[in-house]
Amino acid sequence: MEYRIKFLGQVKRSRNLIGLFVLFLIYACQQEPKNTHLSGEVFGTTYSIQYFSETNKDYQQQFDSLFSLINESMSTYMPNSKISRINKGDTISVDDHFIAVFNASKRIYRETEGAFDPTIGAVVNAWDFGPGGKIVGLDSLKVDSLMKEVGFNKMGIVDHKIRKTSKGILDFNAIAKGYGVDVIGRFLESKNIENYLVEIGGEIRCKGLNVEKEKLWKVGVEMPHFDGTQSIMKAISITNASMATSGTYRKFKIDESGNRYSHIIDTKTGYPSKTNLLSISVIAEDCAIADGYATAFKAMGVEKVERFLEKHPELKVFLIYENDQGDLETKALNDFPEN
Repeated sequence: MEYRIKFLGQVKRSRNLIGLFVLFLIYACQQEPKNTHLSGEVFGTTYSIQYFSETNKDYQQQFDSLFSLINESMSTYMPNSKISRINKGDTISVDDHFIAVFNASKRIYRETEGAFDPTIGAVVNAWDFGPGGKIVGLDSLKVDSLMKEVGFNKMGIVDHKIRKTSKGILDFNAIAKGYGVDVIGRFLESKNIENYLVEIGGEIRCKGLNVEKEKLWKVGVEMPHFDGTQSIMKAISITNASMATSGTYRKFKIDESGNRYSHIIDTKTGYPSKTNLLSISVIAEDCAIADGYATAFKAMGVEKVERFLEKHPELKVFLIYENDQGDLETKALNDFPEN
């Protein structure tokens, strides 16, 4: 009997321990992931990264390392970056980041029939585009000379080295920022973080929910303002997607007749494009792709974009443009979110 009493006491204590363990598990499961918000400056602009994780780990050091790798690969402002050395004529091996952006650019170049061309940068620089100001006469012979080197079809990558049949200058600024957003997003996913939003200079990639608000991520589409002020035209909810916006209302020049020309250079002529498109927002799976298409669409115009999107339902687009009377109009294409 004494033995039996001891045994029953052990069973009772075991049940109590099991009950405490179950309560602990329930409590742990009910704890909300912690919100981490990091921000700073990179790529000549600002960034904001928000993510929810149970560990609340700060990945600032890893982010800075990734930003540094991308800059060392593709920054045209760093004289010793890989892209700067290639533009100087050096034959060097390029890294995986460079190759990924090169291949994404090639895809968009082909699908837009050259409207997106990373070799047009030298011509853009020759026009000395900045906010406001007058168009300064550029010698047509100089434009023609520069245009002979333009053409992304003249470049390829073989064994991690750039092969080209021209002296064209590469510039990935129109897509590298979006790629940087993707790199940070994929890093967070590699850490099993399911709810995050990464924003660099207005380009966005998000996944899951804003856990604190228990809602999809809310992002804004900016109202075009020529005076440099900022305001939001509309706010939309997105998840598991990327969005990039490109505008023509910040960098432009005005000719003697008062016509406004965007900083977008016609890749066929080498001259500024006169366009009524003011802002293009593109939602795609990856931010690099959204970023590249947003740039290409600026040069294509409303009608060409509409025709293009009929064959590309994977791209959701919001256009803001001026009609013939100078009033703002908008178009939401391929089920771009209303709110």
